[in-house]
Amino acid sequence: MCNSLLQRRTKLLYPISNEHRTLIDLSGIWQFQVDWNEEGESSGWQTCLPTPADIAVPASWNEQFQEERIKNWLGSVWYAKEFYCPAEWHDRTVWLRIGAANYRAKVWLNGEFLGEHEGGYLPFQFEIGRLVTRGKKNQLVIKVNNTLTPDTVPQGGLKVPQEQEWLRNYPPTSFDFFPYGGIHRPVVLYATPKSYLQDIIVKTDIENDTGRISWTLRTGGEEIGEASVTLMDDERVLVQETTSRSQGELELKGARLWSPDDPFLYRLEIKLLQKRRVVDRYTLPIGIRTIRVEGDELLLNEQPIYLRGFGMHEDFPVIGKGLNPPLIVKDYSLLRWIGANSFRTSHYPYSEEMMQLADKYGFLVIDEVPAVGINPQQATKRTLEVHKQQMRELVERDRNHPSVIMWSVGNEPQANTEEADHYFKEVADLARKLDDTRPITVVSWMIDDDRIFKHFDVVCVNRYHGWYDRHGQLNAAVEHLRSELEKLYRFQRKPIIVSEFGADSVAGLHSDPPEMFTEEYQAQFIRRYLEVFRKLPYIVGEHIWNFADFKTSQGIHRVFLNRKGVFTRDRQPKLAAHVLKKLWTGSIGRVKGRERRAI
Repeated sequence: MCNSLLQRRTKLLYPISNEHRTLIDLSGIWQFQVDWNEEGESSGWQTCLPTPADIAVPASWNEQFQEERIKNWLGSVWYAKEFYCPAEWHDRTVWLRIGAANYRAKVWLNGEFLGEHEGGYLPFQFEIGRLVTRGKKNQLVIKVNNTLTPDTVPQGGLKVPQEQEWLRNYPPTSFDFFPYGGIHRPVVLYATPKSYLQDIIVKTDIENDTGRISWTLRTGGEEIGEASVTLMDDERVLVQETTSRSQGELELKGARLWSPDDPFLYRLEIKLLQKRRVVDRYTLPIGIRTIRVEGDELLLNEQPIYLRGFGMHEDFPVIGKGLNPPLIVKDYSLLRWIGANSFRTSHYPYSEEMMQLADKYGFLVIDEVPAVGINPQQATKRTLEVHKQQMRELVERDRNHPSVIMWSVGNEPQANTEEADHYFKEVADLARKLDDTRPITVVSWMIDDDRIFKHFDVVCVNRYHGWYDRHGQLNAAVEHLRSELEKLYRFQRKPIIVSEFGADSVAGLHSDPPEMFTEEYQAQFIRRYLEVFRKLPYIVGEHIWNFADFKTSQGIHRVFLNRKGVFTRDRQPKLAAHVLKKLWTGSIGRVKGRERRAI
């Protein structure tokens, strides 16, 4: 059965428009109502919101209104939008796709329940052909709830020791970023042919100068006779075949390999044929490259690679976590300016547009599922099920991106218990089953009593000596850092990425000699950490926390924002950014693997 183009149900490809496919973006002004008393479903809000306000979509709801109660709301809200479905779509399969809604969404069309989705950062869709009225207006209603519990991912409502009560924040979270809620990525109406491509899975390999592209097709609708598979560069057709199989492999001699130095993208064009007539077409950008771990090195195209970059956040005033294309363009401009070559999608999958530009610009991405701060001792069976579901959805969405070089199954879990050992072994086993072409990792802050690093290929560790301990004492901090990293490597014997390190600085606050919270202290902190990394050959990456200042819940340990960014929230460089630019764009920034020079 795997050798015939049979109908299979899976997630749809990223929406595009061509002669066979059409989309209508429903972004814009919607109706909105907060469900203060959780009465909407029983009161019939699925058909009509009683007293709606206007709201922009995509965007978080929190900062679009002046009311403090809405800004900090954890609970249900409702969105409604009228849209027109073209009459000419009468012979099309019609889909409704929601790019992301945080955290849980329930969807109705013309008063009929379509379904629901859990998880705030990945797309989901419904086939709506039987319910949508073509040639007339339709009513779409979406209920979104951003409440987190011990069995959601990420978790919320966790018990904390009495001695840590002073760390509680408002709105309450178990993580250090603001719990924005809303429809954060575009909602689109999408038409495909009756027989259509559902998914394309691509894997690449290299042998000498030959690139190998393995492909798998999944189709829907009526049975397809043949598929035409074509590999193209910017100017010409390179390889082409017509087949009745659902799997195959193309070979390309003299392949141009994708890398940060040359992020070349080929185009893989798939045409579905019925009686030699094209009924659907999709073009997928692909990069030919390999990524693997050998000893204490991370190898891209069989060459050692060293990661320079950041943990980041999707965060900006008013729009919150909503898709912000101008900000994405600006952030990539700053990443290139400063000399970075990589980032981690801390602590959740970023937008599809962010990933597409990573492919285009040659950035290396550690792609992270939204499992931040998981405590397996307070998890339920459902927590693990949801974690696995989000892992599947992440791999399904991002597996064709050459920029994605590693999957991260979570950030800073409680990793020192037997429960953690069993929990993360299951998640690691699933990640390997879903994708055997990339290393996997988990980001942790534990060393001496860690129980989970053994399940992963690369060790990612977060360290803040000189900030959360040894305050202002950088000499003592970096000596302890070096000792800890040496110990960690003796324990694990794997490549190590220091996935977070940094210090808060208030832009414009200065001190000489440097003191905490000044721009000088942050810059010196980062420089001293890099000096340690350069002396340890098993360190294969440095990701500073954070790229830019970002919003958090209120608490006595945060002054309105987390200010560890080397850029301000509105993307102005602090002193640390200028220091990093000199370090990363000089000779130290160009070397790879073991050939790193001391600062």
